[in-house]
Amino acid sequence: MGAAMRRIQAGSALSAFGLGFTVPYLYVYVAQVRDLGASTAGIVLAVFALAALVVLPFSGRAIDRRGPVPVLLVAAVLASLGALGMGLSESVPAAVGSAALLGAGTAVMQPALATMIVWCSDPSTRTRSFAMQFFLQNLGLGVGGLIGGQLVDESRPDSFLLLFSIEAAMFLVLAGVVVTVRMPGSPALRSTRPAGSQGGGLRSLLGHKAMVQLCVLGFVLFFACYGQFESGLAAYGTEAAGIQPSTLGIALAANTAVIVVAQFVVLRFVERRRRTRVIAAVGLIWAVAWVIAGYAGLGHGSQAMATAAFISTYALFGLGEAMLSPTVAPLVADLAPESMVGQYNSAFALVKQLALAVGPAVGGPMGASLHGPYIVTFVLFSLGITFLALRLGKQLTPVQDQPSLAAKTSRVVARHQPEKETAAA
Repeated sequence: MGAAMRRIQAGSALSAFGLGFTVPYLYVYVAQVRDLGASTAGIVLAVFALAALVVLPFSGRAIDRRGPVPVLLVAAVLASLGALGMGLSESVPAAVGSAALLGAGTAVMQPALATMIVWCSDPSTRTRSFAMQFFLQNLGLGVGGLIGGQLVDESRPDSFLLLFSIEAAMFLVLAGVVVTVRMPGSPALRSTRPAGSQGGGLRSLLGHKAMVQLCVLGFVLFFACYGQFESGLAAYGTEAAGIQPSTLGIALAANTAVIVVAQFVVLRFVERRRRTRVIAAVGLIWAVAWVIAGYAGLGHGSQAMATAAFISTYALFGLGEAMLSPTVAPLVADLAPESMVGQYNSAFALVKQLALAVGPAVGGPMGASLHGPYIVTFVLFSLGITFLALRLGKQLTPVQDQPSLAAKTSRVVARHQPEKETAAA
């Protein structure tokens, strides 16, 4: 890993560490600590998500025209101002405005960082680079959440101001780290301006059949997993399975632990196999996870068995996430033309954000009251992941689906090249 990539990964981990400090406590902070009410807290969370949906359609072209570094710097400063503003918010307008800045800034960071990783890697190293980013971000979120939990005190608003101030500082550290990165002379930088002036970016993306199918697959992936973690699945666990709220924290910790422990073991397995087959396998693993969740809530075992089953569900989700991190994000990058890497990354981030907005809205009420249909629905969604992944495989070239084939080919060419030269001589 080069110096530029190390700095990008370090900055990404630090920003995740800052987010981990505050995101789990945002609802409690607005509703109870600032005493603005549950409805205001709901609006703040909605604005946080909506701001991302508003800015992501424009961020991709900005990344391709100006490069990812300037865009990331602006996003980091906006997020820092939003975090600090949230810590000082005592009124509804202040909380909503701060949430908009924080949501917009953190949303744009994702495609900007992904584009920097693409520019500093090649197809043979990209898989490992994205796996490392996912590993460090989860580690940062987990550690940030743990430390933040020790610092917060609902009776002291100042303790939350400290959390948001640390988050704001982390975003500024990310900006400082990014400024020092010496980006390679990417071909994208030379070709984006002519392409951008033609105005055909979105049409070109929508006309790319493989990318459209990947976006549909991505929506189902995020809807069926990430969109349920803190909404539908949590509601189902407490209502149907009788899980204690404190156990939800243990389940989320098990999810993060599996990702951290399994990531690089899984990476060795994934690198030698077709990406779409790996994603298809994730669909089957998650279907099993939902069946186990069904047992936890609808079975007749003991409470201890139900609790163990529920925690196992989150652990299996973590295994699937560890398998996805080296496959989906690098595939987006490999499908993108050199002049549209930022737009492809932003489009996929937009799809993810939509799924994270729709997932809780659909899954929350179902998980709380329609226990049987909820499990059946998401078992079917998981099997749908498998179907869509296998279908996507038919749209990809062999190297796009399995980049290790290109590495093998290049090694064979390099090995035989001297023999050809000798024969010519």
